[in-house]
Amino acid sequence: MEEELTVDQLAAKIGMTVRNVRAYAGRGLIPPPRLVGRTGYYGNDHVARLTLVRELLDKGYTLAAVERMLGELPDGALALGVFETLVNPWTPSEPEVLDGEQLADRAGVPYDPAVIERLVELGIAERLEDGRLRIPNSDLLRTGLEVIKLGVPMEAIFEMLPKLFAQADAVAKTYVELFRSTVWRDFTNAGMPPDGWPEIQRTLEGIIPLAGQALVAAFREAMAREIEQVAYEELGLDPKALPSTG
Repeated sequence: MEEELTVDQLAAKIGMTVRNVRAYAGRGLIPPPRLVGRTGYYGNDHVARLTLVRELLDKGYTLAAVERMLGELPDGALALGVFETLVNPWTPSEPEVLDGEQLADRAGVPYDPAVIERLVELGIAERLEDGRLRIPNSDLLRTGLEVIKLGVPMEAIFEMLPKLFAQADAVAKTYVELFRSTVWRDFTNAGMPPDGWPEIQRTLEGIIPLAGQALVAAFREAMAREIEQVAYEELGLDPKALPSTG
């Protein structure tokens, strides 16, 4: 039988305060509990929704954005599980918070407010109320800092990033449309049957890492071709005479 929890038990299970649970319930983020007398009992759907609320807030989404996303989702823990699968695998590592001087020190360059402003414009950093910077994608920042240490000018990286983001968006749209036009379309045409959600989730959990592996493999081949072409153009070498980059 489905586990039923009181509001205190629900709050403890999710890692929230009772006050927050009641506040989120008041905003319609979870459905009303089952009442027995004056006691409300909460089930798996409540746990799934509140867990997703907590995780999305922890990732930096505003409460208004969370309300909008959950308001557009079908009811049921299975649908919420699929949505969580969509959100979590591609979420970067935990956000990092630091000040401008710390960021400059890690890059090995003098502190420059103009550089910080450029990072904010590019979406790599977000300003907090206390003046510090929140880095949503710390992996991207760490990679950029390593490239700077290799001697690539910071301005060149800033000019390259919008192109990189645009190309990444295009690749992501290709994979998402593949899933949307095949597996998801068949599922919606069938009326989103409740027993179909687990299969949708299994497909997503499998296709997401495979998409990443395919992208890396294709990138390695493309990088090898570009290196050979540049070597020919810049050094006057015949690519066929170079050691294999495969």
